[in-house]
Amino acid sequence: MEHTHLANVMVSTFNNLVDQGVDLVAVVSDSTSTAKIGPFMDKHPERVINVGIAEQSLVSTAAGLALGGKVVATCNAAPFLISRANEQIKIDVCYNDANVTMFGLNAGASYGPLASTHHSIDDISVIRGFGRVEIFAPADAIECQQIVEYALKKQGPVYIRLDGKPLPVLHDASYRFVPGNIDTLSEGEQITLVGLGSTVHEVVDAAHQLNNERIKAQVLSLPSIRPLNKKQLADAISKTPYVISVEEHNVNGGAGAIVAEVIAEYGISARLIRLGIPDGEYAIAGNRADTRARHGIDAKSVVSMAKQLLKSQQ
Repeated sequence: MEHTHLANVMVSTFNNLVDQGVDLVAVVSDSTSTAKIGPFMDKHPERVINVGIAEQSLVSTAAGLALGGKVVATCNAAPFLISRANEQIKIDVCYNDANVTMFGLNAGASYGPLASTHHSIDDISVIRGFGRVEIFAPADAIECQQIVEYALKKQGPVYIRLDGKPLPVLHDASYRFVPGNIDTLSEGEQITLVGLGSTVHEVVDAAHQLNNERIKAQVLSLPSIRPLNKKQLADAISKTPYVISVEEHNVNGGAGAIVAEVIAEYGISARLIRLGIPDGEYAIAGNRADTRARHGIDAKSVVSMAKQLLKSQQ
């Protein structure tokens, strides 16, 4: 199965949208390789602004361009966007309702051995604390393209979390992303697995393994974090007595927190296990497979946890 880097999808969509007449400007902070912006720079060099290693300037420049009438995308690594330009995101972009789409590239623990300085395991929780910004986390290339197109054609701030590794395709050409909707990838009545971004692939693999053992798992993806159709998510969660959320993010403020909030708000009788980077911890420094195994967010760990939950029912 072909694997695709979502940043490449982002850039090819930029080119397509400019061809359609979108007045797009991309702002980057030094590393054009991180943004994989080369094909866009080659075709539209006048539409790329590189501010250097200055993330606060990156976001403020983007806000200024947007308030001047441009459609703007910031393209840099998620940990530096979120941590170094926190105030500029909150005030310059979100408070001003500026038409800026912020791409958090290489999110989660994508940078692996570069460790906590380069890991972004709190970006969703931080951005959820800001107003007026929509938040998305595509799980494959098809979904990514549709989310990028939506974001750059709408008005107002958007944050899009992109994984740093090539991902296989989950959807076919018939898939249509709808802002707010959850994405049901498989039906099952015994347990629900909820994934965010690249970990959706872990829960899909886990569901296949469980199915081989005659355990029927429902698989849900959360590509749209804000807006979110909470009633739709509540209805799906209500179908099974157990729920496991899986994310390459701290267990606080991300997918697990969203599911917990919905369970509480709708009075759902379901037991939830949140798998992610544990409360108060950092992700380990290592390759992706080791990191996910260590923190229990790989398919094998999800299968093991699902079996434990179902065994406790007996």
